[in-house]
Amino acid sequence: MKAMILAAGRGERMRPLTDSLPKPLLAVGGKPLIVHHIEKLKAAGVTSLVINHAWLGHKLVEALGDGHQFGVRIQWSAEDTALETAGGIVQALPLLGPEPFLVINGDTWLDLDYATMVETSLGEDLAHLWLVPNPPQHPDGDFALQAGRVLDAPALTFSGVGLYRPEAFSHLSAGARKLAPLLREWMAADRVGGSQLPGEWRDIGTVARLRELDEQLQGRSTQHITRS
Repeated sequence: MKAMILAAGRGERMRPLTDSLPKPLLAVGGKPLIVHHIEKLKAAGVTSLVINHAWLGHKLVEALGDGHQFGVRIQWSAEDTALETAGGIVQALPLLGPEPFLVINGDTWLDLDYATMVETSLGEDLAHLWLVPNPPQHPDGDFALQAGRVLDAPALTFSGVGLYRPEAFSHLSAGARKLAPLLREWMAADRVGGSQLPGEWRDIGTVARLRELDEQLQGRSTQHITRS
């Protein structure tokens, strides 16, 4: 399986930190957010990655290269301007290949075994989404989960983690395109399965949330060293 890490966003709410650094390179627990994803994907056996970029994308390429230092192979999908989630996936399809692929937001943090997601089967579905309880910053939610099906009703929050069939996007023209309208079309056709994400999820959308997570991870590291 291949995985795509979305890393093209501008990160407006994270300014001034993102004026000179792409958001996925902001560090928590001593390493960039995107490196946490890369290491956990590698541990789950996913070593072929596609990463899109736009704002300050050259810094991502300089920092991560072809991925050999992490034991993975990174292919880059450069966007002149951010194409939104679905548009970025459409552009990257030639790199992603014919099999279902995993998509993860590069500016989130997950504390779980990624094998749980990698081993999920789509069956006849076009997508499988992982939902989380609504965080304080998004109290109304996005979608509902009922008997393994995702419904277009606000109850839980979409984590940004999804497993997709490439043919769900292959008919779409190039250009900026949001993902949510597509997901709702697929839900209306009962082609979207889902699960509750089996672990901790953080949307690092503000400087305060970045610093809070960093302090927590640094504290865990200190406790581990002390116990050892």
